[in-house]
Amino acid sequence: MGRAVAVAALCAAAVLAAGRAAGGAGQAPASVPSLERHVVRAGETLWDIARARVGPEGDPRPLVEAIRRANGVRPGELVPGLELAVPAAPGP
Repeated sequence: MGRAVAVAALCAAAVLAAGRAAGGAGQAPASVPSLERHVVRAGETLWDIARARVGPEGDPRPLVEAIRRANGVRPGELVPGLELAVPAAPGP
């Protein structure tokens, strides 16, 4: 499992644990976004990755930010072969 995917899974688990500790016992767990693995190709940007998932009519900005936060990367830090955890594209 790639480091980024492991970090994203750990963050999701921490969010669930915090919700339960805050009195969420007995309630349905908070929705955790599904994550997909993406391997960066040469010349690819966060914008390219997000645009491919939201389509030509969608706004890639929220997904760019979600990918950045989920992986702790900045746009200029992408290198070919880097594994990213990509959250599901936000709905309309």
